[in-house]
Amino acid sequence: MILVRKRTFFYYIAATLLLSGCGASSAKKKNKENQDIITAAVNSLSKAEAERCRRIAEDFYDSSLKRTGFNGAMLVAKKGQVVFEEYNGFAHLKGKDSITANTPFHIASTTKTFTAMAVLKLAEEGKLNINDSLQKFFPGFPYEGMTVKILLNQRSGLPNYAYYLEKINWDDNLKVTNEDVLQTLIQHKPDLQNAVNRRFNYSNTNFVLLALIIERVSGKSYADYLQEVFFTPLQMTNTKVFNRNDSATATPSYMWNGVQEAFTYLDVTYGDKNIYSTVRDLLKWDQALYSNKLFKQSTLDSAFQPYSFEKPGIHNYGFGWRMYTLANNNKIIYHNGWWHGNNSTFYRVLPDSLTIIILGNKFNRNIYRVKPLIEALTPLKFSYGDE
Repeated sequence: MILVRKRTFFYYIAATLLLSGCGASSAKKKNKENQDIITAAVNSLSKAEAERCRRIAEDFYDSSLKRTGFNGAMLVAKKGQVVFEEYNGFAHLKGKDSITANTPFHIASTTKTFTAMAVLKLAEEGKLNINDSLQKFFPGFPYEGMTVKILLNQRSGLPNYAYYLEKINWDDNLKVTNEDVLQTLIQHKPDLQNAVNRRFNYSNTNFVLLALIIERVSGKSYADYLQEVFFTPLQMTNTKVFNRNDSATATPSYMWNGVQEAFTYLDVTYGDKNIYSTVRDLLKWDQALYSNKLFKQSTLDSAFQPYSFEKPGIHNYGFGWRMYTLANNNKIIYHNGWWHGNNSTFYRVLPDSLTIIILGNKFNRNIYRVKPLIEALTPLKFSYGDE
């Protein structure tokens, strides 16, 4: 009997070790796959070039940002290698909580890049078609001819919900949800800004609806879907979708004069805004978009394709991405953001694999003025008269 017990104990230990080894091996394999996605675009950068870029970025930071009371984070990378990274100020202006690499900022409309790519991910998987009519997802939707694609490229003509809600006398004591936006469109049928697909018309309403489509199709909340498909695989550990329970702990924002901005009835809608992130996490997002391991190349090409040509010039819009198309078809893909006192700018200069990310929680217009920095870091030139 004792011998049997000893054998049983031995087999139990052996099985446990084997399973533990398999689990560890599986975890290592998964981490390796995630790391491959994150670092896919990293290439060697000479020491001299890295130093040149660092000096240029530092000069921009000192003269354009720090000198003007910048409160936030800035990162510049080339070919996946960080050449400049700096943090300044405090998360709470009158506090002692210095801004660090782990301080998440509200990235405002830069959120649209995640929303658009989530929709395209579902399309890749055959779960939706970007030419699907909106009535497929929203029975009773009153506007004919609108498709997922037309929301993505901002050509729907739908008015911004922040404006039409005022016209219908929305009670600003009630937080507006994404479902509220949909239902007010159905019930009140606000006038379109232009005929469907007539021209480009930037509207946050488009991306609030896209977030709802993600939820309808995936069967998950917008926050959970992005967490599972993007944030966790890319190890974006300081990135999340804001919800009303985060109001007390989220990094606050401030006007240019240091007065703290209050939360309003428009603060819980998502898809158009409401992702908090860091410059390091956004670099992981940037690098993943150079890889075919997260998206097919055809998907990336469609996202970075210009769709509006009513006005001549170098400026255009893809699927959730702004862009400049310069000489020789060189593209700069980017998105800025502004909500309350939060500023964000996220530039991807494709020809040089150059990334510029600036996040701040005290309003500062200079965060957006990065064209001279791009021209100093690359051979590219903007045709300012064409905009």
